[in-house]
Amino acid sequence: MKTILLVCSAGMSTSLLVSKMQKVAAEKGIESDISAVSASEVDQVMTKKDIDVLLLGPQVRYMKPQFEKKMSGKNIPVDSIDMKDYGMMNGEKVLAQALKLIDGK
Repeated sequence: MKTILLVCSAGMSTSLLVSKMQKVAAEKGIESDISAVSASEVDQVMTKKDIDVLLLGPQVRYMKPQFEKKMSGKNIPVDSIDMKDYGMMNGEKVLAQALKLIDGK
């Protein structure tokens, strides 16, 4: 089971991307738990779930250093979603990015 958490400013704009990623994961037979939250909810979610990777939407990519610092002790990779992939809602590419980060940790 791969647990992927997407972070955006309000947790709403990434929900469409989450559904596209879930669809691709299902088509490829990848067991996954993909969800989206606002930046302010990350700590709360982390108390309930073991996350494998944290992906930041373009609108919160400026927060990457603080999330990297927070996740460094937990061995959770943090990266920003490519703006083009985000804009195109390219679930396949973003899922591939997440899986590559998980495999590389």
